[in-house]
This record gives sequence, structure tokens and C-alpha cells, in this order.
Amino acid sequence: MEEFLKIDKTKEEVELIPPLTLAYIGDAVHELYVRNKLVSETKLKPHKLHIEAIKYVKAKSQAEKLNQIYEILTDEEKDIVRRGRNTQNHHLPKNSNIQEYMYSTAFEALIGYLFLTKQNTRLKEILEY
Repeated sequence: MEEFLKIDKTKEEVELIPPLTLAYIGDAVHELYVRNKLVSETKLKPHKLHIEAIKYVKAKSQAEKLNQIYEILTDEEKDIVRRGRNTQNHHLPKNSNIQEYMYSTAFEALIGYLFLTKQNTRLKEILEY
């Protein structure tokens, strides 16, 4: 998988990536994690898989997850969360409120950051929490 998803940025370069870009990749990583977990642990058909996945990847669920893990985050991770939460996003959420959307963006930014900085053990720990 590592050769398939080649990451060629240094930590310093990743730290310069805008929070919404980190959230963009973090959203994809989280979605893939959830889908893989569901396929591995259930025998659901595609439509039911989609319905079940939505429960985990919607803004409200991500905001709640961030709230659950916040105390175990390092200062560096909390800084990424703060940047993600405070970023200017001109997109209005469809199925959540502004606060949930801000915190879900923060969660996705954290996931994206951990993925791009190749902190795979920590990424797995947070996703499995």
C-alpha cells in the first residue's frame, strides 16, 4: 500500500499545507478506513455498507470523535486541530450545524496531517479509538 500511496513531502512541507487541504485528504483517508473496516467486519451489501458508513463519516460523528480523543492529543496535534477548526470555509453544511462542520473539518485536518507526515501508528491509534 505504501508504494501505491506514495507520500513525498517532508514534515516541514506538510506543515505549510492549508488546513482545508489537509481536511480534503483526511476526509478520503477516514472514508477509506471506515469502508475497509465495514467490508472486513460485515457481510453487508453495497447499499447497506453506504448507509452504515455515513454514520461514521458525517460531520456530527466526526465532531463527536474529535471531542472524545481531544484529551489524548499531543500539543502538535491540538495545533493542527485548532488550525482546521478556525480555517475560513465558505461552504455551508447541508446536514449539520456550523459548529459540527468546523469540528469535523478539524478532525479531518488532523487525519490528513497524520497521514501525510507518515505517522501511521498514531493515525491507526486515533482512527481505532
